[in-house]
Amino acid sequence: MGTRALPRTETHDFSGTTSDRLSREPVRMDSKAYGRLKRGKLVPEARIDLHGMTLDQAYPALTGFILSSQARGLRLVLVITGKGLREDPHDPMPRRRGVLKTQVPQWLRMAPVAPAVLQVSEAHIKHGGSGAYYVYLKRRR
Repeated sequence: MGTRALPRTETHDFSGTTSDRLSREPVRMDSKAYGRLKRGKLVPEARIDLHGMTLDQAYPALTGFILSSQARGLRLVLVITGKGLREDPHDPMPRRRGVLKTQVPQWLRMAPVAPAVLQVSEAHIKHGGSGAYYVYLKRRR
């Protein structure tokens, strides 16, 4: 009598890159404006560059920027994260690539900024491409 192996179940989430996840999110803004946004036709009204910042530096900078932008009545802002460190094939130490690129969309879904954010999308190539995000803000009430 042989023993039957139980089917293996995967517990990891392999839902793709951050860009893939963002592209699958529902469009919550006007679809015509979203199309213009994706084609790079809308110009961001303000930008923040998080290049070179640690997570501890970037989080408060991003939070303050988003909340002050909404308070100023801005609708479209650009958040530049960079693409992350390139892999060095000669470096034996594994490194996480694009920590800010991955973390920023998650922060934008959390309090205190989530109520201010209507849509997050990867930027058009002329505004930084995969190293930046458009953040479309809700109107002030």
